[in-house]
Amino acid sequence: MQELPVISNVNTAETRVKKPNWLRVKLPIGEEYRHVRNMVDTHKLHTICESGNCPNMGECWGEGTATFMILGNICTRSCGFCAVATGRPEPVDWDEPQRVAEAIYLMKVKHAVITSVDRDELKDGGSIIWPNTKNEVRALNPYTTLETLIPDFKGQWENLERIIEVAPEVVSHNVETVERLTRQVRIQAKYRRSMEVIRRLKDGGMRTKSGIMLGLGEEKEEVLQTLQDLKDNGCDVVTLGQYLQPTQKHLPVVRFVHPDEFAEYREEGYKMGLDFVESGPLVRSSYHSEKHVIPGEGRRRWEAEKSLSPTLSQGEGA
Repeated sequence: MQELPVISNVNTAETRVKKPNWLRVKLPIGEEYRHVRNMVDTHKLHTICESGNCPNMGECWGEGTATFMILGNICTRSCGFCAVATGRPEPVDWDEPQRVAEAIYLMKVKHAVITSVDRDELKDGGSIIWPNTKNEVRALNPYTTLETLIPDFKGQWENLERIIEVAPEVVSHNVETVERLTRQVRIQAKYRRSMEVIRRLKDGGMRTKSGIMLGLGEEKEEVLQTLQDLKDNGCDVVTLGQYLQPTQKHLPVVRFVHPDEFAEYREEGYKMGLDFVESGPLVRSSYHSEKHVIPGEGRRRWEAEKSLSPTLSQGEGA
């Protein structure tokens, strides 16, 4: 059996993997981008678009959409892939939900994504502000659909129940990588605990979603097993995208996954019975998330493609 690669956080000029030409990121320009930029600054909001160095920020902000990050911009965890700062967070800002709701209203957002840093230092894990935010957003924006991208709350399920009680249209929790690499990539997280988050959300009646990064040293069989595990635990929507190293202090890219391989995972995910599979090099959790709200939408598109051409296998989001 071939020895699997070991992830190191050393990425020298000799070991750095060259970025392929299919990874082309759009620069953030245009009137709508400037409008969103001004709105975020005016309301003193945090976005994962900025804190996470998202490669789609220019495209999404250019369309007048953004993913808001609540509970500050300092995380208590130190995941090897994430560009969000780690350290001692500021106290919870209880006025933040109202500011997020006002920004969504002024931006005329039809579908909003809200995520947060991990707040493991808090007894409630930050979970109390989640329903506050959802209720404020819904009061001011009754026709805006909402996806919440939540942490695992360290498996303290009473905190997860607070999310279920306010029933956003989609609740997402990212497993991020395959089981073998979880300890290296997510450090304080647990693969099986993340699967249980998905299962408990589904048992609570939620439309569920998760995301996986590729290029960290995983094998194809492991990716397929992760997709199957997500399906078995009640996940509806899965996004797969290429990991991009934020800085040289973060985990290196082991390989750049070709768009054809992303297309293969999309195909296999639908065959497993997943409802929506978004798969491509530049796909991120909230990319095209407005499409993920509608049950059956992804599968209908996939089946239509298959009926037009049985051999068609185009990856999404490339």
